[in-house]
Amino acid sequence: MNRIRVRAWAGTIVFLALAPGIVAGLIPWLITRWHIPWTGPALWVVAIVAGFCILSGVLVLLDAFIRFARADGTPAPPIPTAHLVIAGPYRFVRNPMYLAVLAIILGQALLFGSLATLAYAAIAFAAVLLFVRAYEEPTLEQSYGDEYRTYRRHVRGWLPRRRPWSA
Repeated sequence: MNRIRVRAWAGTIVFLALAPGIVAGLIPWLITRWHIPWTGPALWVVAIVAGFCILSGVLVLLDAFIRFARADGTPAPPIPTAHLVIAGPYRFVRNPMYLAVLAIILGQALLFGSLATLAYAAIAFAAVLLFVRAYEEPTLEQSYGDEYRTYRRHVRGWLPRRRPWSA
């Protein structure tokens, strides 16, 4: 494995542990201590819905991170990919990682019956929206030019397409 590929995988793993690991793991744990308040038959219904949110979020998140490492870069701004990543979940929505993290947090809010975690999800989403608008989108346009502008015209930022887009 060459140095660029090793750096991409190492950077991706570290960024995964730091960014989503803290935002969707550590902070919800600090809020809820992962205490499930539900009892009786309601627990199964809540657990299935919450589990679906959490598991689907984790799977989309891992898929997206793997795609960045395979493109010899990371989702972290200091080590970007040479080309825009527009495969997999990115064919449906421009921000699948942020939506995946939100799904994980919302699943935990439901599973742990936590209004504080629900409020945290709203605050995290607002912060992400500001970050995307103020920094990420202008940076992507500057870095990838027409490739990003074309992608942005065809794929919405927050509401997934029904059918995958292909360049």
